Amino acid sequence: MSVKIRLQRHGSKKRPFYFIVAASTTAPRDGKFIEKLGTYNPLTIPATIRINRERSLYWLDKGAQPTNTCRRILSFKGVLYMKHLMRGVSLGLFDEAAAMEKFENWNGAHEELVARREEAHRKHKADKRNETVKESVRKIEEKNMARAAEAETQDQAESDADVAEGAESTESNDSAEA
Repeated sequence: MSVKIRLQRHGSKKRPFYFIVAASTTAPRDGKFIEKLGTYNPLTIPATIRINRERSLYWLDKGAQPTNTCRRILSFKGVLYMKHLMRGVSLGLFDEAAAMEKFENWNGAHEELVARREEAHRKHKADKRNETVKESVRKIEEKNMARAAEAETQDQAESDADVAEGAESTESNDSAEA
């Protein structure tokens, strides 16, 4: 029996939520599985991934093959890097303490990178929201300026009509007096 590490879909229609599981290759996608290794929620920004590294590493050492998506998830969470380091330990290239130190250094840098990306995303979202507000304010100001210019033009036309009417009445008074 060969084992795969794969996603098992849960959640409602158009709202996916996945379990990361170790399952037999003959089992259906959402059917029987050997062990639940974690969860993956692609709807959050950034996607929420919770995984048990030790059990995932155990199944990889036993020969479980991850699907493409699970391989990306395991790589993102450092499970595949840990497997790489453990192979170096088994070959005698360095000891387990050095491997754990390398992993902790990588994990710290990775967490910092993820935090910076989240902050950049939040900032971009806030800037976009502010830009939308500024655009709305600009459009309102343009409408108000157009109304003011229209009212000024209308007032100017009325005053010109009054001046012309006054000039006509002055001419008619002058002609009536003559």
